[in-house]
Amino acid sequence: MKLKPLLLAAAVTFGLAAQAYAAPVEGQDYTVLAKPIPQTQADKIEVLEFFGYFCVHCYHLDPVLLKHARSFPADTYLRTEHVVWQPDMLGLARVAAAVNQSGLKYQANPAVFEAVYAQKINLADSATFKQWAESQKSFDGKKLIAAYDSFSNQAQAKKMEELTNTYQISGTPTVIVGGKYQVKFTGDWQAGMKTIDELVAKVRSERGMKAPAAKAASALKSKGASFAKTANQ
Repeated sequence: MKLKPLLLAAAVTFGLAAQAYAAPVEGQDYTVLAKPIPQTQADKIEVLEFFGYFCVHCYHLDPVLLKHARSFPADTYLRTEHVVWQPDMLGLARVAAAVNQSGLKYQANPAVFEAVYAQKINLADSATFKQWAESQKSFDGKKLIAAYDSFSNQAQAKKMEELTNTYQISGTPTVIVGGKYQVKFTGDWQAGMKTIDELVAKVRSERGMKAPAAKAASALKSKGASFAKTANQ
């Protein structure tokens, strides 16, 4: 009896099984929202983050999530909303809305977090925000200010306040996949990215969506700012 070929075949089978989709566990990896949140793009899978520029956990999650979002398949996108628990948070919500509207999330968000959380600069104040944005070299500050001054900016900030209240967002960061599954973070942000991917696969399966073709690494690099803008819609 030839055991070596059999053992080799078993090892290959085991390896393939280990790479297969691992179903996330309710209560351990995620919870189900009592009230689903409508997606902004119903034909795709939304990864929605409620965050605060003032939040230490959001400060640490942001670079991990933004990097991971670049690897999202074509049927998946990132949406971010700033929480508004009290009126004085509307100023930061306006900054977050401007970041989204300008398509500068990947360029500007790290700088905003550094200014608000680490340097304690009051970007909730309009004059302070504009002076700060004008001085930035890592992204187009004038473009960010134009979005901040746009007609729809304040409405977008108020919408963030409505979402916070309607869906009773009580902590940050809160990450929701497919409008219904809330990720449970344990302090290991990379493990959280794995849970996000698993929940995306779960939503795709439940909706009967076909798995999109994998993105080539070169294609990801060539997307540049246009990809960032699309990811923020």
